[in-house]
Amino acid sequence: MEDRIHIYLSEFTKNAGIVGLKYLLEVAEAKEGISYGVGDDEQSLWLDRTFALESDWTQMYVTACVEYFETSTVYYSCLEKIELLMGKLQKEDWKADKQDKDNIKFINEKLLSNSYQSGFSNIKANIQNPEVYETLKKDKLKDKMNQTELLKRLESLQEFLVQPLCRETFVMKSVIYNYINRFWDGKSFLLRTNAKKDVKEVFELDFVEPLKNFWINEHKKAKDLCIDCGELMDSKEKVSIAFMKDAADDLTRKRSAFWNCNVDAFICPTCAFLYALAPLGFQLLGNKFVFINNNDSISTLLQVNAKYSKSGMNREKKDDEKIPTWFSRMLALILSEKEASMQNIQVILKSISDSEHYLFQIINKEIITLLQDEKIKDSLHTMEKHPIYKLNGEYINVYEECVFRILNYQNQYSFINFLMKQSLNSDCASAVIPAYFIYNIQLQCYLIREGKGEKGSMKAYYAMSKEGYKLRKELEKKATGNVDDSLRGTIYQLLNALSVRNWKKYIEIIIRLYCSCQVEMPSGFTRMINDDEEFQAYGYAFVLGLRGSYFETGKKDDENKQEESN
Repeated sequence: MEDRIHIYLSEFTKNAGIVGLKYLLEVAEAKEGISYGVGDDEQSLWLDRTFALESDWTQMYVTACVEYFETSTVYYSCLEKIELLMGKLQKEDWKADKQDKDNIKFINEKLLSNSYQSGFSNIKANIQNPEVYETLKKDKLKDKMNQTELLKRLESLQEFLVQPLCRETFVMKSVIYNYINRFWDGKSFLLRTNAKKDVKEVFELDFVEPLKNFWINEHKKAKDLCIDCGELMDSKEKVSIAFMKDAADDLTRKRSAFWNCNVDAFICPTCAFLYALAPLGFQLLGNKFVFINNNDSISTLLQVNAKYSKSGMNREKKDDEKIPTWFSRMLALILSEKEASMQNIQVILKSISDSEHYLFQIINKEIITLLQDEKIKDSLHTMEKHPIYKLNGEYINVYEECVFRILNYQNQYSFINFLMKQSLNSDCASAVIPAYFIYNIQLQCYLIREGKGEKGSMKAYYAMSKEGYKLRKELEKKATGNVDDSLRGTIYQLLNALSVRNWKKYIEIIIRLYCSCQVEMPSGFTRMINDDEEFQAYGYAFVLGLRGSYFETGKKDDENKQEESN
């Protein structure tokens, strides 16, 4: 029997499991090159057999899940809200406001959920001050409590929650029912009959014990093959793939897809364990899981899917949306000089919504070329700093939407149109800022695809934007009030004409504007006649200037630099 156990690259779910395994080993501080390492052929990850058989894989799995997902759980949110409330209660003359009441309600509801109560019942004999939680069950926190009493209750609750076993148990309960069950279900702690059992006990029984036994056995007389890795296994070691989401139906009742209705879709315990690790291989980005599937080499696969360090995971939050700093880092990695030589990059997305399936996206050479362009990268980098905007009552990640449109070969004009219309509402006026940067990205994508070259090519479009701004200034002279109020209806009509590519209607509105100011109409408008692409490019440039979006956002120096570079 070899001293090393080799795990080879395969399809994306198993590859995600390999990335998850690497993360798990890093969190456990296993020694790379001694306990594990990358195979010489760059197609496998190896484990030292002695290390593998002696390791506590269950504890390592739980620790890795807690480490990675903790800041995205309600447990973490409860601690944040407790800390906030305590800070307020320590001041004199405290009176609960709406936020305080909402926070108290949140703490009660989340900490007393069924899953948290079942977790508490499993650990109450092994933790300190279990009566704190028992008291919460009997007497919930109330905003009408005496200030001193409420502060004391919150301090006790905080001290109770930060106990290592409480932290581990409650975080895992959140992770299991919000993240892990998006990838697999119906097995171990996600089997309905095991819901109230200890998480580590059932995981050990269903995944780790079979795994270690499989690694010990030599399988000289085994006849069954794993459908994934091809390893021999005994009949008692076979694991059904039915527990994997979006991989198979209920194989007990639906056998028609198999020859003679004989189900033979079984995997070995090693592959089953890797599939259980798949959630750790995906990156949690806002409300999506993202995985870059690269079979070129295992080092590249691990690099482009590398996790944050613990300190780096304290990402800025805004209404449960996370600023996609990882996403831009990922793009930088896959667009590095080495990665740019690849023809295709497969990106797999999985929503945290249980109703959505895997979404596959191929990034080909053309997309890579676009994303490598300096002007596009500069605009994306600027948007990445402030990607979240509240528009029409909803928080929208404009950075993510823009990037996904590039990946999906979609132009940005409908999104620019949406942002511009939203900016006409005084509550959403800031939407005009990302609209400008997204226009930059769309224009550069258009010029690259058309092969129009760099020198002087963008000048004409920005000149049209300046003409729009000049007209705005003329209109300001005639306006009796705020020029935006008088322009709102006109800009809306221009955006409608752009959305349906009606250049005749667009020009008609423009002529009326110039006539009202008695200003000569520039010749640039002739370039957009009878050419849909040029109409969109010049048309939006003019409206952006008319809206004052760029010239009045404090970014004029940026434009001057861009024109100089052209």
